[in-house]
Amino acid sequence: MATRSNPKGTLALIGGGEWGEHHQALDRRLSELSGSSDVVVLPTAAAFEHPDRVGEIAAEHFRPLGVSTRTLRVLNRRDAEDAENVQAVEAARFVYLADGSPMHLRSVLKGSDLYEAMLAAFRSGAVIAASGAAATVLCDPMVDPRGGAYTVGLGFVEGLAVFPYHGAAADHLLARSIDLKPPDAILVGIDAETALVREPAPKWSVAGAGRVTIYGEGSSTPYAAGAEGIDLP
Repeated sequence: MATRSNPKGTLALIGGGEWGEHHQALDRRLSELSGSSDVVVLPTAAAFEHPDRVGEIAAEHFRPLGVSTRTLRVLNRRDAEDAENVQAVEAARFVYLADGSPMHLRSVLKGSDLYEAMLAAFRSGAVIAASGAAATVLCDPMVDPRGGAYTVGLGFVEGLAVFPYHGAAADHLLARSIDLKPPDAILVGIDAETALVREPAPKWSVAGAGRVTIYGEGSSTPYAAGAEGIDLP
């Protein structure tokens, strides 16, 4: 598990709606933490939803921040094993995984050389940002969007499950995720355009436009933007 191995990197789990107007301050901060003026964008989850447009939107968003984007067309398993793509991710100081299909993203990244490169980059100090589906997939257990139950995620963060678009999703899906939550896991609902951020320090904080809600055993605790010192896996 990446976040329990004394990493030097920063992780931002975003509830969806990446690169909106409320992300300017967050992404400027993430860029500063990376120590780089470049970001590698992975449109993998959007492979069937105009991935080139994802790259264009990212470039438009980061340009006013003085950050250059490089979009890697990692759209299938072959791309995730491509040596050039792997090297680009391992050398990156800021990697951004876009929203889209969580099941496709998991199938492409799980056990791939590119995923291992991302872990290595994070452990050496890179910033990893993941939005919507990507935030869900990085965690284990992973909320299955097909019904709100749980399945196996990538395990970048263990013991933590992300419910993206919290507050906008169907009530019955959230209720199912709460009811079926494994006893040894924490469910975190993250609103769109909102991030749960873990800098190298062991605590988490909230940034963005909405709230992060933590669901424990029979309880829920909301945290607004600016909240710090949140104790999570």
